[in-house]
Amino acid sequence: METTKQKISADYITLDRISIQQVKEMHTLFIQYYHNADFSTFIDDLSEKDGLILIRENKSKRIVGFSTLKTLRFRLKGKEVKGIFSGDTILERQYWGTNKAMICFVKVLLKEKLRDPLTPLFWLLISKGYKTYLLLANNFPKHYPHHQGKFDELSSVVDQYCQHLYPSYFDEQQQILDFGGDYQKLRGEVAEITSELKRTVPKIGFFEDRNPNWREGKELPCIGQINASMFSYFARKSLGKTLQKNNINWGLGLISLTRRLVK
Repeated sequence: METTKQKISADYITLDRISIQQVKEMHTLFIQYYHNADFSTFIDDLSEKDGLILIRENKSKRIVGFSTLKTLRFRLKGKEVKGIFSGDTILERQYWGTNKAMICFVKVLLKEKLRDPLTPLFWLLISKGYKTYLLLANNFPKHYPHHQGKFDELSSVVDQYCQHLYPSYFDEQQQILDFGGDYQKLRGEVAEITSELKRTVPKIGFFEDRNPNWREGKELPCIGQINASMFSYFARKSLGKTLQKNNINWGLGLISLTRRLVK
């Protein structure tokens, strides 16, 4: 009998391959977890992206999650860098904990890095909930903000991309994005932070310390560096968690490919 994690698959799909019916299905899923997520705003945000990771049930093909993506180029200290920016992201509660989407995302990052290995590449994301932050903190060894105060040099990259994308909403002193009271925010019962969670998972407490008003929809801008050590780390982590043959073969291939990258 298949487990929940085996019933779904995740694929990267360019925007031109998404049907209007799929967009409507995605929006229906999104509003189950977010306030202030009207269809027109959802469409406007989606139209600015290059593609998305689409998560579907294998048999029914029902959409159970997605994450929109866009590749950005900007200059940092006089040098061109690239960033993969994550936009709207959601996954049905029953599938929380699966790593299918993250494996697909890392494949997207690997392809982008191999396409241009000498250009620095970063994952750029904004987080109004702790689950998004944990995806970064648990899978990217070099990230910012870091719960142990590491890698503060990446704060300048956060400032750079927030000034590039959201100049009117970025509080540079607090490093928080405040889009106002009408902005999307998680519904009250979704990803609530409890005292027990903060006690058992220090990274969650750190997230709330950095973004105490996350319930109001305020976003914590974050960044993860994408390089050979990050891919190797993720491959080792994946191999340690699964006995599925296809994931093991993928992990071994990933380790081999990362040797071609420039750290």
